[in-house]
Amino acid sequence: MKQKIAFVLNGNKIEVEVEPHWTLLHLLRESLELSGTKPGCGEGECGACTVLVNNKAVNSCIFPVMEIADATVTTIEGMVGSSGELHPIQQAFVEQGAVQCGFCTPGMIMSSRALLDENPNPGEGEIRHALAGNLCRCTGYTQIIEAVEAAREALRNG
Repeated sequence: MKQKIAFVLNGNKIEVEVEPHWTLLHLLRESLELSGTKPGCGEGECGACTVLVNNKAVNSCIFPVMEIADATVTTIEGMVGSSGELHPIQQAFVEQGAVQCGFCTPGMIMSSRALLDENPNPGEGEIRHALAGNLCRCTGYTQIIEAVEAAREALRNG
């Protein structure tokens, strides 16, 4: 039996009906048609489905939908500015060549955002640790680390 929940999604308060057994990923992709969050392993291991819940990175494929009631959820779609401009993290991924096939990119960007929001000056080791739950088959991670470092500098410099 469906239940209503209210939460903030990408800055907008919404109310939706959900099945209590759904995951957050199911709600985002199937009901709300936000396709930026990618389904990967379905077990919380690859990070392709990473979104922010109350500014913390979570694997939406295993996150119970009922836990977002009264929460704030940010997806990759919520990263773009009001005029369509890329967030500095997104821009850094493009400029550093950290996007290959693009499948892991939304999850990498969301994990990077959680890190940089919590720690605006992480070192390389902290960046690697924050991204450890995100798998990429294309770039070899070097460009991704460089993108997060570039985003760190861009955010610091305004």
